[in-house]
Amino acid sequence: MKKILALFQGFLFLFFLKSLVGEELIKLPEPRFKSNVSLEETLFKRRSIREFSQKPLTLEEVSQLLWAAQGITSSWGGRTAPSAGALYPLEIYVVAGNIENLNCGVYKYEPKSHSLIKKLEEDKRMDVWSSAWGQSWVREAPVLFIITAVYERTTQKYGKRGIRYVHMEAGHAAQNILLQATALNLVSVPVGAFNDEALKKSLNIKEDPLYIIAIGKRK
Repeated sequence: MKKILALFQGFLFLFFLKSLVGEELIKLPEPRFKSNVSLEETLFKRRSIREFSQKPLTLEEVSQLLWAAQGITSSWGGRTAPSAGALYPLEIYVVAGNIENLNCGVYKYEPKSHSLIKKLEEDKRMDVWSSAWGQSWVREAPVLFIITAVYERTTQKYGKRGIRYVHMEAGHAAQNILLQATALNLVSVPVGAFNDEALKKSLNIKEDPLYIIAIGKRK
């Protein structure tokens, strides 16, 4: 009975969210909670790789990466990355360029429904590349994850100290993405050198960007 109620509540949430934002919702494949790769092996193999093949990522891989970043892992809403006061100031955007069964565009991750919300319908990798001072791997990666922050969610409780907590949380989420990419036999590199305002304008976002993470398959 509890499972049926939870499922019904999930459908109601999806319906409410869709009517609220008026944008296309894309339900992601369910994430996996087990693999044949140990945490120790993943830590040992993780490296920043700046060259990618032109093979597309699957939607299942993107789903798993997003779950690793900010997926829901408890009945009360706890997530994969720790958050000061469970205030969750981060938002994750996907800049899709070469993903199977997903059109090029910019999508926002919705953790509660494990879905993507379509924000823009064009391939914006060149714009992100431009905002990142022409780093070639940003242009060439099949997908870019953008980690952004709404500082007020945390600073309203913790004041200026909350800024530090937000940055710590962004690091937690980024490492989760990088380790999950390694466990999926993907390659990735985090990028911190970019023009904040140019990136916000190109993606039409209001949040403050903290990370670009380029992800693809090994060349």
